[in-house]
Amino acid sequence: MKYLIAGNWKMNTRKDEAVRLAWDVAQHAGRTPHVDVMIAPPFVWLSPVADVIRDTPLFLGAQNVHWKEKGAFTGEIAAPMLRDLGCHYVIVGHSERRQYFGETNHQIHDKLVAIYQTDMIPILCVGETLEEREAGATLDVIGTQIREALTDVPVKEELVVAYEPVWAIGTGRAANPELAQEVHTFIRKVLKELIPPEVRVRILYGGSVKPDNIAGFIAMPDIEGALVGGASLKAEAFNAIVDAAEAASS
Repeated sequence: MKYLIAGNWKMNTRKDEAVRLAWDVAQHAGRTPHVDVMIAPPFVWLSPVADVIRDTPLFLGAQNVHWKEKGAFTGEIAAPMLRDLGCHYVIVGHSERRQYFGETNHQIHDKLVAIYQTDMIPILCVGETLEEREAGATLDVIGTQIREALTDVPVKEELVVAYEPVWAIGTGRAANPELAQEVHTFIRKVLKELIPPEVRVRILYGGSVKPDNIAGFIAMPDIEGALVGGASLKAEAFNAIVDAAEAASS
């Protein structure tokens, strides 16, 4: 199975920066055939970025989606709109959406349904806070997030889950590979209860992923790529992460 390296740009870049960064990543992705590479720019740059990466192997993703197909939801973006722009992946349940915007597992469930109805692939983010980890509740929290989000979702063909310990996001404190592997093993076990065996499942690690620590993570048997935040905003750093995954694939 191919590794997936996904870049989440969050609320960063101006238009010219987004186009230049996308071009640099797209050109490099053409030299790493054993790795799937995705970038998720801010909504406002999806169209110009889509134009730049057209006819390249780079996948386009969105950072969020609304669960309704259309309606009076000012400021929201529907799944068919994202599909029309060329999005292939959609990130849902990111810890920042849960923390700052109060997203619930129920809402994430409905977003997953909308994504699959529009023939895109979700990247479902799960993870525990520092307080939950210190209380020994990591697996309980993640199990609940997965089950409440995925139960009765008509999963099609592929699902991506990203384990992102909240205490490691943007802090420089990455979980060590062995700790991440333990959680990934648990995630895979839970998914087997919920997902048909024919569905392609990839589990990524996210949380202060950098060129100097990615090799340790993808050396683990149940870590199949990375969801990259800050390091995805610099082509040199992001491409180095992709190179490490390509080297591990050969």
